[in-house]
Amino acid sequence: MSILNYICFCMYSMKILFAIGAGSFIGGVSRYLLSSLIEHKNFSSFPFGTLGVNMMGCLLIGIFYGYLEYGSISDEWKLFLTTGVLGGFTTFSAFSAETFLLVHYKQQGMALLYVSVTILLGLLATYVGYLLGKLV
Repeated sequence: MSILNYICFCMYSMKILFAIGAGSFIGGVSRYLLSSLIEHKNFSSFPFGTLGVNMMGCLLIGIFYGYLEYGSISDEWKLFLTTGVLGGFTTFSAFSAETFLLVHYKQQGMALLYVSVTILLGLLATYVGYLLGKLV
């Protein structure tokens, strides 16, 4: 790879990283604001704020994937919207979309495995992290 090609690659990579970072900022701030608004309106120990954000993220990523079947969008915008905005908003939307795509492409066994492993390992990792945190 020539120096010029390498510089162009790095600049393109930086453009992608900045797009994802900007989207993550927007998504993270939006998650905090929406979750806080929902929790403020609801006086329950049930995490309605997180549930609302997760379901909104799933709806938005579903709309995005539906649009992609008929519309086109640049790779930069895809990464900005999915990895950046929706990833910053909630990673649950990515989990939901990946599971949906496995089922959509008739890989139900893989989808079930993915859901099961994600939930079980996620709970186990949280518990192990909790125990490690108590040691500090």
